[in-house]
Amino acid sequence: MLCGLYANDVIDSHNLPTAAVCVHQLHSSPGFTDSCYDGLYPGHIQTTPIQKALLAVGSGVAALQNPYRHDMVAVLGETTGHLALINLRDRMKNDPEGYTILTERPRIRLSTLDLSRMASLPDGSFGREYLRFLEDNHVTPDSRADVKFVDNEELAYVMQRYREVHDLLHTLLGMPTNMLGEVAVKWFEAAQTGLPMCALGAVLGPLRLNSSRLQSLFTSLGPWALQNGRRSRCILSIFYERRWEQNLEDLRQELNIEPPPVILSAANKRST
Repeated sequence: MLCGLYANDVIDSHNLPTAAVCVHQLHSSPGFTDSCYDGLYPGHIQTTPIQKALLAVGSGVAALQNPYRHDMVAVLGETTGHLALINLRDRMKNDPEGYTILTERPRIRLSTLDLSRMASLPDGSFGREYLRFLEDNHVTPDSRADVKFVDNEELAYVMQRYREVHDLLHTLLGMPTNMLGEVAVKWFEAAQTGLPMCALGAVLGPLRLNSSRLQSLFTSLGPWALQNGRRSRCILSIFYERRWEQNLEDLRQELNIEPPPVILSAANKRST
């Protein structure tokens, strides 16, 4: 899906459309290696506007061909999201909690999570429900790709933070990682973040749903996601790592997020 797990899939240029092969060639060419990173941040790959355009087109085509190409989705987000990232960064700076996040730069990885402590928290707490989401959907925060193509260190962190809170957002919204759940989250993210990648996923994601799920999206989940995305507090301005013990419903109320109108199962996560 267009917002999935950002897994570091291996690119097989023989199975990709022409534009996507351009992405592979740019990414693997001698001038685009991590060993040549320019010091802006570890892993950064400097690109010209033309190269960014090629990357955006190629990754967009590849993502349309296969929405589970999470490496291509990641490149698309980085090469098209500059203005939206500036807006998100400014919103974080204008929020005391968001400003703290920008200053301390926390990361959500298995190495930073105390899973034993989270498992001991009571049912209904944010930390316990997040851990339950990871277990039920067989996902891990370590599958998030590192940012490479954002040419500003602070904005690169904002994009990284967006990726790493994605599963937390699934937990807040009560959405599994099946296609309908991902599309609902993408509608929320499009309204909340303004990232072009999210808007593209919100528009194209429904094309992969069957008629019954389309009806559920357009009559209940979609309007709910858009309304909550527009009115909720900035999702990047919450120091989630300090809120594991908070009751999930209380956190939703604080963020102005209503519970989902439909409960979706985590089973068959790639079904349409």
